[in-house]
Amino acid sequence: MLLALSMFGLYELQLPTSLQSRLASAGSRLKGGRVAGVFLMGVLSAVIVGPCVAAPLAGALLYIGQTRDVALGGVALFSLAIGMGVPLLVVGATAGTLLPKAGAWMESVKRLFGVVMLAVAIYLVSPVIPVLVQQLLWAALLVVSAIYLHALDPLPTDAPGHRRLFKGVGMLALVTGIALLVGALAGHRDVLQPLAGFHGTANIDRRELTFQPVNSLAELESRLAAARGQFVMLDFWAEWCVSCKEMDRLTFADPRVQTRLKDTVLLRADVTVYTPEHRAMLQRFSLFGPPGIVFFDKQGREVAFRVIGYQAPEQFLASLDRALAP
Repeated sequence: MLLALSMFGLYELQLPTSLQSRLASAGSRLKGGRVAGVFLMGVLSAVIVGPCVAAPLAGALLYIGQTRDVALGGVALFSLAIGMGVPLLVVGATAGTLLPKAGAWMESVKRLFGVVMLAVAIYLVSPVIPVLVQQLLWAALLVVSAIYLHALDPLPTDAPGHRRLFKGVGMLALVTGIALLVGALAGHRDVLQPLAGFHGTANIDRRELTFQPVNSLAELESRLAAARGQFVMLDFWAEWCVSCKEMDRLTFADPRVQTRLKDTVLLRADVTVYTPEHRAMLQRFSLFGPPGIVFFDKQGREVAFRVIGYQAPEQFLASLDRALAP
């Protein structure tokens, strides 16, 4: 979020002016027409215009530093370099004929990337914040973006097509943001369907699956012993797991899935806090974390089939047919 603020002009990430002047002076003394000279001019130019991508580059480096994946880091930075370099090569090869004139549109593109970075920030923090806060953050981002797109400003009758397009996008963002805000204030906790609670009686008959909590291997063995003669489904779940919530809201809420599981004992290991007992359960089934669903047959033996990650209702029904086959 702090890096995105630089895209809106709150501060600048750039080299000191004195150093930029020295680099520009050194670049102007280099002669063109030679590979080495062109390469050095490119290096100096990249350093000078570095502030244009400083925030995205810093974000990429922070992500790579957290994952500590050398291959991923190399590919990501190479992709960033290719994305920056190829358009410049095309522009240079065409002698600048494809280069648009500098103007206010460049600031608009900069602000667009700022909005994208703010959206990524909200998306990344969503698993660890309440749904109400998510709704308010998305609503604020969409409404403010709509204001920047002049959603509420009248258009002149002779307005060009691109202005009409931007105003339309702004109106969509404004309506979506207001819907999220209304849903949040009305107490409906669903980011994708903030106004679902206003359907009246549409969702009164909606049922949810009832899971029995399991917090240790000993408790799991006890539950399996008590469920002899029935299939058992063990769901590894966490409050911060986005895919887990998608399964609850979309898959487990499907009437066909609920009917298919009506004779199955449903267990749930909530690993939100991640205690040593939870770690032992995950290691027992060789799972790194949620979401993960393990099945057991009527004798309490583990079925050689698992569900890892989110599955839509149709796909999950097919998985149940395989896991709960007689």
